[in-house]
Amino acid sequence: MEQGTSKQNLKGSSCATVLTLAYQSLGVVYGDLSTSPLYVYKTTFSGKLSLKEDDVEIFGVLSFVFWTFTIIALLKYVFIVMSADDNGEGGTFALYSLLCRNARLSILPNQESADETQSAYATEDSADTWQSSLLKSFFEKNLWLQKGLLIFVLLGTCMTISDGVLTPAISDYVIMISCVILVGIFSIQHHGTHRVAFLFAPFIAAWLLCISVIGVYNIFHWNPKIYYALSPVYMFRFIKTTGIEGWLSLGGVVLSITGAEMMFADMGHFSALSIKIAFTCLVYPCLILAYIGEAAFLSKNHFDVQRKTVFWPVFIVATLVSVVASQAAISATFSIISQCRALNCFPSVKIIHTSSRLYGQIYIPEVNWILMCLCLAVTIGLRDTNRIGHAYGLAVTTVMFVTTCLMALVIVIVWKQGIIVAITCLLFFGSIELFYVSSCIYKVTEGAWISLVLSFVVMCIMYTWNYGTSKKYEFDVENKIPTDHLLCMGPSLGMVRVPGVGLIYTNVASGFPAFFGHLVTNLPAFHEVLVFVCVKSVQVPYVSEKQRLVISRIGPREYSMFRCIVRYGYKDILLEKYNFENKMVSSIIQFIETGDEIITKK
Repeated sequence: MEQGTSKQNLKGSSCATVLTLAYQSLGVVYGDLSTSPLYVYKTTFSGKLSLKEDDVEIFGVLSFVFWTFTIIALLKYVFIVMSADDNGEGGTFALYSLLCRNARLSILPNQESADETQSAYATEDSADTWQSSLLKSFFEKNLWLQKGLLIFVLLGTCMTISDGVLTPAISDYVIMISCVILVGIFSIQHHGTHRVAFLFAPFIAAWLLCISVIGVYNIFHWNPKIYYALSPVYMFRFIKTTGIEGWLSLGGVVLSITGAEMMFADMGHFSALSIKIAFTCLVYPCLILAYIGEAAFLSKNHFDVQRKTVFWPVFIVATLVSVVASQAAISATFSIISQCRALNCFPSVKIIHTSSRLYGQIYIPEVNWILMCLCLAVTIGLRDTNRIGHAYGLAVTTVMFVTTCLMALVIVIVWKQGIIVAITCLLFFGSIELFYVSSCIYKVTEGAWISLVLSFVVMCIMYTWNYGTSKKYEFDVENKIPTDHLLCMGPSLGMVRVPGVGLIYTNVASGFPAFFGHLVTNLPAFHEVLVFVCVKSVQVPYVSEKQRLVISRIGPREYSMFRCIVRYGYKDILLEKYNFENKMVSSIIQFIETGDEIITKK
């Protein structure tokens, strides 16, 4: 997790490093997945669906849980989606960034062909197939389709942010205790998760081992034949027997895969290999044993609870694990909003980097307190984890469906595979996710409306900001002053040039901003050296320090005017103002000394 860690840097890592990252990932990535057994069966049987003596219901639900968890979490995310990284980074914006670079799409207004010379901008070397060329051309020529794709990506992002509100709120405590815990969680965010990140992993590991041991005990003690439920036949029997009530109850099954998206989103903090090892070797088998054991217990104890002798120890560990899950969701929300801000899809907010050693650890004060207020409002307003679970399920399935659709495009446009392969993946995974989406949407009046309202509000904010930013840039471009127009005024620009360096920030990467004409007209003097600074984001996660600054001269040498284009990736940490200005000035000095046309400085 050290700064600069990427997929490329981890390829040659030792086994010890990979295993250490796998251990650390337990405390960050798997909080949601690990706490799912607390809610799945409870939410599934919270409505009219009930357990009966013939065990059709519990066997059917277990079959749905097993196959959903295996197909979505293991097959889709571990074996397919995690291969679609963007220079080691994952998440919705990583997929969108891959598509934008390979299909020449962009939501950033001031992109230039020179940006594509960066090493991180490299696309697949294989030649386009006729199918990928056709699809790319279709997107490149259709502006409305590009806007639709952006809105679709923002939908997935907004649903992920709503997860950040619902995950802390779903913790099953007494209302007053929940509120106290929520306030405590949000109050310590400014310290940074890196200070306790390594301590999170033991709680998750202990919890997973605890529920797996209890699961094995329940299997052998209560119902050794429970493994029959792993047959897909029981899913069809369940739907045939329970009908519409069974279909509506499957929104609870969705909670078994909450957090699967985190494996993909947090790849940049660890590595794909370490996350896969942690999931396949510990998380997956432990959770499967827990679900099977819980079903075995419920098959013989329809109205009972777990033994009181183990209740309090398990309750304490579960409480700690729920806090970890909440922390992971909050941190993910901070990261997503930071990316949206870099891509002109969110208003400017103050971002505090809480660690100088660990990359990606950020804190956003305004967002933190808004999240806390929303969590408290949801917890106090609903007073029912089942209703919160319905909202949570809708958010989770929507995000996963967005990822599936983007992956279908990546398969054709980026991986250059046949469209049949993409359609097969889309139909296979998409049909499963839409099946659960339909179940969750039906419960809009029972709590699922929260996800829709939260996502709609955030979507309006994001799209409005992106639209306004684009229009502002268009205005700046239309009204910029041509370079020749000012150069004809002579080296002094018609005013007194005094010693010093003047920095003029602008959005345009060529010409002069419109406001500079007003400055020339109304100010009596200007600095002897003028530097026009354009800070821009590019569609890669990181820009290397060697390629960050691009210096060029404006006009002849005697004009002493320079242009500095500063490029940041959507996951880069912006330099502090003092360090940035020092680095830029030293780059200009080196540029003057070398006499090159363009220079980059490490």
